[in-house]
Amino acid sequence: MNEVMNFDGRTIDNYNHASGQRSVQTEMMVTRQAQEVQAAMVIAKKFPRDQVLAYNRIVGACKRKTLAEGAMYEYPRGGQKVTGPSIRLAEAIAQNWGNIDFGIMELEQKNGESHVMAYAWDLETNTRQTKIFSVPHIRSTKKGNVPLTDPRDIYEMVANQGARRMRACILGVIPGDVVEAAVKQCEETLINGEEKPIIDLVRDMAAIFQKEFGVPLNAIEKYIGCGSEAFSMRDLVRLRKVYSSIRDGMAKREDYFELSVPVDNQEISDPFSGEKPKKNSKKQEKGEVNEA
Repeated sequence: MNEVMNFDGRTIDNYNHASGQRSVQTEMMVTRQAQEVQAAMVIAKKFPRDQVLAYNRIVGACKRKTLAEGAMYEYPRGGQKVTGPSIRLAEAIAQNWGNIDFGIMELEQKNGESHVMAYAWDLETNTRQTKIFSVPHIRSTKKGNVPLTDPRDIYEMVANQGARRMRACILGVIPGDVVEAAVKQCEETLINGEEKPIIDLVRDMAAIFQKEFGVPLNAIEKYIGCGSEAFSMRDLVRLRKVYSSIRDGMAKREDYFELSVPVDNQEISDPFSGEKPKKNSKKQEKGEVNEA
């Protein structure tokens, strides 16, 4: 029976040999998951997906503004910008494509780390993607690595790392042209579906970055390359990709923005009010020094 219970092209015994040992709980979880998938494969063969209908459902879902806003991520790497479908879009595509089993399983916790499996399985074609990896219970900070002891912190760390692998697994079993069509529709929804004036959209986006990530407007303007009054809809689409990347843990705010303390101790006022920032009331002393 163990010869059947495999997710990554290796039998359970081979996986044990690679990992050194396994627990009874791990074996039970993998066995139960395999049995559930085998039963689902029988149902999927009996009721196959209508690809045209599934494609139309995916495109229709991407016309929703709420999904389109978080559909893409963007982060810099090696002097270039890496962009692609976000975790939210990958999940929406899989749900509407149908007959796909996907998820994240924490196999076990020991020695300060979790062993996790992310997977996506097309039950009709038997195409599957599986990633087994370890998540150390450590959070990296500027002051060094901090061990995690709170169960909630550990859960959020595992869920965050697992979601990235699950996204890659889902995109590995969905046809590429379907994913490209979904991305294109999301971009069209963002560009053509706005009714508010562009200045109001910029104001709202700047407020979100300031409140959630502590990123001021001047840092956003420097990233885009022009003043906020000259932002276009495509610039807002870029910022929404950046927002999705930071929110989902794909990158840090420092990867995009240069954050520095304002010079001259200037007070930060509403950037859209037209008022100039107020300078420190303390008068500058003259360079001359009176001798006693």
